[in-house]
Amino acid sequence: MTRVAAVGDIHLGPDGGGLLRPAFDTLGACADLLLLAGDLTRRGTRREARVVAREVAGLPVPVVAVLGNHDYESGEEAAVAEELRTAGARVLEGEGVRLDLGGTTVGVAGTKGFGGGFAGRGGSEFGEEQMKAFIRYSRTCAEGLGRALRDLRASGSGLCVALTHYAPVPDTLAGEPAELFPFLGSSLLAEAMDAEGADLAVHGHAHLGTEHGRTAGGIPVRNVALPVIGRPFAVYRLTPHAGPAG
Repeated sequence: MTRVAAVGDIHLGPDGGGLLRPAFDTLGACADLLLLAGDLTRRGTRREARVVAREVAGLPVPVVAVLGNHDYESGEEAAVAEELRTAGARVLEGEGVRLDLGGTTVGVAGTKGFGGGFAGRGGSEFGEEQMKAFIRYSRTCAEGLGRALRDLRASGSGLCVALTHYAPVPDTLAGEPAELFPFLGSSLLAEAMDAEGADLAVHGHAHLGTEHGRTAGGIPVRNVALPVIGRPFAVYRLTPHAGPAG
């Protein structure tokens, strides 16, 4: 059994140091890794990223992260990722990482993702160039996630987790205004997950959403935005082919 701790949308600012560290220091007793599902900063500055980096540096478990839209706000997303990597976190964008956790090989594939909406109510690459670019970017993110999952499966990862910021399904958006759904996620992410396979999908972004959902192919989806889970992290227990508990 592998214990996956996850949280997103912690939105730490310059005054946020020490808010999560006491809880994170307990991870060694209850989890095997920590996933950060984006929106780690308020406005995406290097200064804020250093605060986040101090919260996760030297933790007793590996840390894997994706960035969120807030982490892009100031155009310093590369610096945000650099600060996190300097602290030992793996920051993914269209990539995967394999971790040996207590004899089980766990693969994490990550992308920020983007919006566009969901099957039957989503946008398409038609019309104005601006609309085409919007959906094209969503597709690029989803394709990167799919490639990362495929490579992890090919490398023999016993368990695979898909980590995004934007939502892959509308289930976990329940509670958000329906008008916002196209800006909260894209079914292209779920299609990539279902095509390549994953044991768990984790995302954030939807502060008013719901924790539990599922892709059309049956992959469990968890919205771990801090306002949704209401605690510093949630823990999901994974066994091969059994899905998550929690």
